[in-house]
Amino acid sequence: MGRFLAGRVLLAVPTLLGVSLVVFVTVKLIPGDPVTALLGPSASAASRAELTARLGLDAPLPEQYVRWLGHALTGDLGVSIARQVPVVDVLGAALGNTVILALAAFVPVVVGGALLGAAGAAFPGRWPGRLCDGLATLAISAPQYAVALLLVAFVAVGTGALPPGGMYDAADPGGPGDLALHLVLPATAAALVPMGLTARMFRTAMAGLLDGEMVEHLRARGLPERVVLRHAAHNAAPALLTIGGLQLAYLVEGVVFVETIFSWPGLGQLLFTALSQRDLPVIQGGVLVVAVAFVGINLLVDAAHGLIDPRVRR
Repeated sequence: MGRFLAGRVLLAVPTLLGVSLVVFVTVKLIPGDPVTALLGPSASAASRAELTARLGLDAPLPEQYVRWLGHALTGDLGVSIARQVPVVDVLGAALGNTVILALAAFVPVVVGGALLGAAGAAFPGRWPGRLCDGLATLAISAPQYAVALLLVAFVAVGTGALPPGGMYDAADPGGPGDLALHLVLPATAAALVPMGLTARMFRTAMAGLLDGEMVEHLRARGLPERVVLRHAAHNAAPALLTIGGLQLAYLVEGVVFVETIFSWPGLGQLLFTALSQRDLPVIQGGVLVVAVAFVGINLLVDAAHGLIDPRVRR
């Protein structure tokens, strides 16, 4: 197991270096100038040259990248242009809020996806299976931003049953109960697509087991169908772990539209605001944090898969 984990970590290192390079180059291609954002368009040439040199933007791009990567490895992601505070402080609170939303959406993704996928595999060609397959396809086909807007219009505004946005009530912030109410709509909008993908992939894994020799032997022994399904679901659990890990990584990095529409103070909304402000250090740091989280979650999934199924360690 130690060699397996060491191999995965060694594979993650060049991946993260490649991600950091892509993040750096991509942000450099974004229209906008941090010097103009700080000094304004009417600043003198001398002031612009002085600030450009102070920020290190007059150095060649390879030198800028090496310097930025060296600081990033020590936890220094620079200073926010718009807020004039360390980027790490800005990202810390936003990342925590994104994790809260991602975990709230992850529960229906795994539970709903497993139930829909198992039902679709258990009743192929019959109406329960067709219904579950149809619901999974509908969930995959529903754009997050469209679902979010419909939920705001018809549930939050139309009925007034749930708050339309934010993390807490602005007039009277409450505790966990208030947070839970504000989580319902954004978590629902964020969960639909990954839940549909989880259902489709888990259905494939279950169907392969139900058509295999193991299930034939169980049925030949006269075991009830519910026991057979339970054994098949148990053997498909490693596949659900892999699928669920990928969807959790997707939720952490893919809730930009949801956070923006629901005014959820997470990484997605922060990056959206930073783009409009041309706050390049925040954009660089936020995208890098999301990429590192994606690689880290996949590394944890590989480790858990290796513990559950010794065959993958060979």
